[in-house]
Amino acid sequence: MLPAQKNAADSINRLIAMADTDTGKVRTMCDIAYDLRVNDPETALKITSEALSLSKRIKYIDGQSKCLGTMAIIFRIMGNFPLALEYHFKRLKLVEGSNDPKKYAEALTNIGYVYINLEEYKKALEYYYKSDSVLKQVGSLDAANFNLALNLGDAYDKMNMNDSAFVYFTQSLNIARQIKNKNYEGMSMVGLGNNYSKTGQYTLALANYQSGIVNLQAAENDDLLCEAYIGLANLFKKLNRGDSALLYARESYALAQKDGFLPRYLDAATFLSAHYRTVKNIDSSFFYLNLVQVLNDSINSKSRIRESQVLSSNEQIRQMEIAENIQIAKRERKQQLQMLFIAIFIPGFFIITLLLSRIKLHVRLIKILGILSLLILFEFLTLLLHPYVVEFTHHTPVYELLIFVSIAAILIPTHHRVETRLIEWLTKNRPLYAGYKLKMKRAKIVKETPKE
Repeated sequence: MLPAQKNAADSINRLIAMADTDTGKVRTMCDIAYDLRVNDPETALKITSEALSLSKRIKYIDGQSKCLGTMAIIFRIMGNFPLALEYHFKRLKLVEGSNDPKKYAEALTNIGYVYINLEEYKKALEYYYKSDSVLKQVGSLDAANFNLALNLGDAYDKMNMNDSAFVYFTQSLNIARQIKNKNYEGMSMVGLGNNYSKTGQYTLALANYQSGIVNLQAAENDDLLCEAYIGLANLFKKLNRGDSALLYARESYALAQKDGFLPRYLDAATFLSAHYRTVKNIDSSFFYLNLVQVLNDSINSKSRIRESQVLSSNEQIRQMEIAENIQIAKRERKQQLQMLFIAIFIPGFFIITLLLSRIKLHVRLIKILGILSLLILFEFLTLLLHPYVVEFTHHTPVYELLIFVSIAAILIPTHHRVETRLIEWLTKNRPLYAGYKLKMKRAKIVKETPKE
């Protein structure tokens, strides 16, 4: 491990160690993984998988949901869309039974977004509308509503359904203003700027781009700023304002170069190459054309890296599942041994009670041992039935309570009847001892009675 990597690992471990509780550790690990999702997805995946194992061990459902969602996002960024969908579906299944419709709607939206990446737009819309129906039942407005509206606008924009795209971009802008989030306002305005530009409403497109840029600059959202600048460049090109088009294309180019946004960098270089070719500036056009080739090679190289990361992540998940199955097998083995010990202990304890009943011990002690034998037996039966009841009721507390009350209604009277007969049977073979005690008691009474 390189020194820098070791220092980073030490810092991560210190942050995790600072959490006071296991649930706190799970949340911290997920937050760290989310921060690393772009620059170091493999480390992010490793941390999140450890957090998922911990949350399962402590039965922290919210933690499991957070881990599954984070892992799905990491897989999407790595380009492993099948695993991204798989983990989003796992999270969806987990939150279906919860009382948090917001999380359920969020899970549906995230699934739709993966389908957008797969260019399966109709499938994406199906999940977006499912999410929309859930959020409408909730009623309140927040980031979940904004993201859904913006994603719907983006989906329709990609499908060239401009009227529908306009409706949802406008809806997202209204939500952003209601929750007073300037970054969201800027994102919606860029969407509207693109929509107006496509439909030939250039004045409205210009106004939205310019207002959006102000908000995005304040929020330091450089990625969307690059899109807004190149949108303005294309708009001014349509208006035959070459100087303004060149100005904003250069703005997008410089910002994308500084932040390393390769797709945005490629868009700007492609625009500049075409622009300089149009104005007969061959040298500049050739320079940017070469840059386009270099960027394409770089992006293809990153695609190959992502492909190797996909393979690596598949193997990493397989190893995680193997390790988790080993841990589960160990816990199940431990539980089975405990159940076996109890099953052996119960008849053993009864035999000891039976043997002690033959010894001259106090009847009360024999009764106590007999009662304990029965209590252990009946509690063991309840313990055996519990997993089947939980599975049958799907963890519904009301149904579990009703079933266990019914079982108790049968076991308690049975317990009393068996207890009475068992104690009677254990003590019936003690007539000599019982007679001896009675004889001693009578002798004591006679001795203590005063003579006349």
